[in-house]
Amino acid sequence: MDKLDTMRAFTVVVQENSFSKAAAKLDISPQLVSKYVSNLEDSLQTRLLNRTTRRINVTEAGQAYYERCLQILVDIDEMENSLANLHQNVSGRLSVSAPMSFGITHLPRLLTAFHKEYPDVSVDINLTDKKIDLVEEGVDVALRIGRLTDSSLIAKKITTINLCICAAPDYLARYGEPKTPEELIQHRYLRYTYADISALLSGLEQGKGVLNQKGYLSSNNGDILVNAAIEGEGIAIQPTFIAGNAIEKGQLVRILKEFEPQPLGLYAVYVNRKFLAGKVRSFIDFVDGFYQDIPYWDEAIAEIK
Repeated sequence: MDKLDTMRAFTVVVQENSFSKAAAKLDISPQLVSKYVSNLEDSLQTRLLNRTTRRINVTEAGQAYYERCLQILVDIDEMENSLANLHQNVSGRLSVSAPMSFGITHLPRLLTAFHKEYPDVSVDINLTDKKIDLVEEGVDVALRIGRLTDSSLIAKKITTINLCICAAPDYLARYGEPKTPEELIQHRYLRYTYADISALLSGLEQGKGVLNQKGYLSSNNGDILVNAAIEGEGIAIQPTFIAGNAIEKGQLVRILKEFEPQPLGLYAVYVNRKFLAGKVRSFIDFVDGFYQDIPYWDEAIAEIK
């Protein structure tokens, strides 16, 4: 039995939450789908799905395996599609959605390089921090930051997004530098309103009330909070792609490094289609690897203590 067939059957079962729906989508019998999944579990010696007469629940191991399977299958489809598109002229209008702060600061150099490679593609950029519906909004590719769980879309990780805790030198001189997460409760917190605090700040001993949840200043834009921190207004927890320049210049100091939140990811997200237009495929292939595993904004501050 082909391993790729079993992996593909398993991923579709998870996406559809049904053996019969997966069978219809794959155009095979439900019995064969069930056999694929059972053989996969036998070969792995791990339970991937918990089945009842009414529903299917994905186990923890099953979720982890699903995410890896999905990436492998995406890579294979991408390779085959890219070969099929080699002879096609890449042109047309490409609609891209991206986060506001990231788009303003770090997209221009990518778009300039992409235009040199594909001069016949016109790019329409929509900058928003809101999670939009790609189909409804007519967006070809969305760049998103976070931990993605939406299995109806294909998400390709582009690079790692690190978060840092930072404050201005004069703020720390006036109020002292916190040495433990518990001390943060005594400080002025510049709060990002889109962040899920309990999820983002797991590295800060979540549940122990170490952050002033009301905060001194709150905003849905990280640049405002970083600029407020530069002015000595409090402590910010922001991605290094926003705060990195100020850290490099000495306007901000990175504190509590050992307690920084877990990294997020920058993903290229697009609709799960078997055949992608050449312009979409070319953009996804181009952005993949452009920022590298360690992006340039992290390299610039790596040696700063």
